[in-house]
Amino acid sequence: MIRTHEGDHELIIAAQRGERSALDALVHRHDGWVRRIVYATVGRQGLVDDVVQSVWASVWQQIATLADPARWRGWLYRLARNAAIDAGKRHARESGLVVGLVDEGPAMRDADPALRVSQTEQRQRMLRAIQGLPDHYREPFILRHLQEWSYAEIGEAMGLPIDTVETRLVRARRLLREALGGPDGR
Repeated sequence: MIRTHEGDHELIIAAQRGERSALDALVHRHDGWVRRIVYATVGRQGLVDDVVQSVWASVWQQIATLADPARWRGWLYRLARNAAIDAGKRHARESGLVVGLVDEGPAMRDADPALRVSQTEQRQRMLRAIQGLPDHYREPFILRHLQEWSYAEIGEAMGLPIDTVETRLVRARRLLREALGGPDGR
């Protein structure tokens, strides 16, 4: 189950009454989670800050429409995911650029230049393959393997049974092996 925070219910009700400090507390508690959802959906670190900012603006504008505070996490997930999908489409139309999912890190920057080139090429192939996955496979794959969510967390956030999450992850891995020419893709 996705971790919930004690006191969210009261904060949601207070935010629905227009109390800005309650919304600030919700942002503080859930901002990291929203960022991971956005990142998992768009796969572009450069878009995360802008999308997350728009998500919280939408929360402020729409929180009164949340009928059941117990549904907060699912409601927030849908807002974040939809905003990320829209931003991803807009970005693709505007630039067509593919931005990497991971940074090289300091160890790679100090490595032998030939090794760095090889590692960079491999990482770019992997990133292109991940971004080439259909959305319904890419999203759980990123949540599981890059964000380290459990199957239960993914299922709850996406509104899917755990078996479906597992199936999508198996298929995503198979598609990646095929795209990368692995043992099952030759």
